[in-house]
Amino acid sequence: MKRTFILTALMLFAFIGSHAQSLDDVLKKHYAATGQEKLAAVKTFYVKAKISVMGMDMPMTIQMKKPDKFRIEMEAMGQKIIQAYDGESGWMQNPMAGAGTTDLKGPELKQAMSQADLEGELYNYEKKGHSAELLGKVNADGKEAYKIKLTNADGTVKDYFIDADTYLINKIKVTIESMGQTVDVETKVSEYKDVNGIKMGSKMEISTPMGNQSMVMEEIKLDESMDDSIFARPGE
Repeated sequence: MKRTFILTALMLFAFIGSHAQSLDDVLKKHYAATGQEKLAAVKTFYVKAKISVMGMDMPMTIQMKKPDKFRIEMEAMGQKIIQAYDGESGWMQNPMAGAGTTDLKGPELKQAMSQADLEGELYNYEKKGHSAELLGKVNADGKEAYKIKLTNADGTVKDYFIDADTYLINKIKVTIESMGQTVDVETKVSEYKDVNGIKMGSKMEISTPMGNQSMVMEEIKLDESMDDSIFARPGE
């Protein structure tokens, strides 16, 4: 009986060890495929993009600066919409919803803070207070992929699908709060480009119950000079 118990315990510890090592191995291969070490050294990130929603194409820019600053600017129907996070607080200007600058709060602030991670949430996830679990191989749109469940420090849960051949992310699923409702969002990532030795998906197709949209990155610049003032809440 004692010998059976010891053997069972050893098998259990072996399983736990191999499971943890499998997650570590997948992430290491993912980091190598994306050039994560080079991305970790990048200080600023600038993207000029085009987002397509309901048959309309709208220009957009994204600016990020380490350690935790983020700004997105979009033009829609002749109006400029800005959302930003300065490392401590978030704000928005949306003329379609009213004049002036409003503070981001609750779910909107959480989303802005998560977008400010230039390195990506999977990298050094433990140091950021997140937890990750490898859920095994699954079929993701006809391709084998490793499914990783990431639980952010704020409690947000995301499923990352990493292609089993390329080790690049091909899909992300998350449930968020938007306008008082719980919404499932699926983002497919494709058309990876090499930018200074870093692999970046230049096309994202986003599906929600309210409709679909796509974003194409037309220009990507790394380590461009950025003044902190562009992230700060403007005075009124």
